[in-house]
Amino acid sequence: MPLFKKIFHGNTLYYPGCLTKFVAKDLAENYRQILRKIGVDFIELPDLEVCCGSPALAAGYPEDFKKLAEKNLKVFKEHSVAKIITNCPACFKIFNVDYPSVLDKIWDIEAEYIIQTIARAIKEGKLKIAKSDFKKITTYHDPCHLGRLMNVYDEPREVLKEMGLEIKEMDRSKSYALCCGAGGGVKSNYPELADEIATERLNLAKEIKAECLVTGCPMCYLQLKESSDEIEVREIGELIK
Repeated sequence: MPLFKKIFHGNTLYYPGCLTKFVAKDLAENYRQILRKIGVDFIELPDLEVCCGSPALAAGYPEDFKKLAEKNLKVFKEHSVAKIITNCPACFKIFNVDYPSVLDKIWDIEAEYIIQTIARAIKEGKLKIAKSDFKKITTYHDPCHLGRLMNVYDEPREVLKEMGLEIKEMDRSKSYALCCGAGGGVKSNYPELADEIATERLNLAKEIKAECLVTGCPMCYLQLKESSDEIEVREIGELIK
């Protein structure tokens, strides 16, 4: 019966995204462990899947983006992928907004941001997370792709509160949040500008005397961590125990 159910409904793919897969590998392992704890039966296709295409689209190469989308769709269909769970907000946005746009009705795969998966599992009683002994004054940074582009603000905060953390909001948060500076190819093409933006964002955290800044995006995490000289920067998955 379980085998029939899996074949009928299709597979769930954990898709970490390029930055997590190649640079922040420890984040991927954190999320694998969490998904197993929840009871999600997932597959991975590290040698077959390609980049979601977000960098190509942002750089102004729509044809190359469409080719990447078509390659991924072929691989996903060959492996009966019916749902994608990703910890990358850019991939989450690409799968939900841009793939349906360029692939039209042939794209019928559900995509979910992993913190949404975790928040729902907590509400359904499938996951109990330990109260954190993390006592630092904490603030949350809303990633651009996740917040303004996909309107996901509540779930990350709900998960942090479930850990017992009190979130102190920066002056600019949610739809008014300042970018980390790295997105849209800025870090690759204008590194000094990217770092200036990151410093400005960190200064907003300093204004509220935050000791730790948490974010749910691997790019924001790496960029802000690299630019921070005082405030501890954490990726939300690192805090989930």
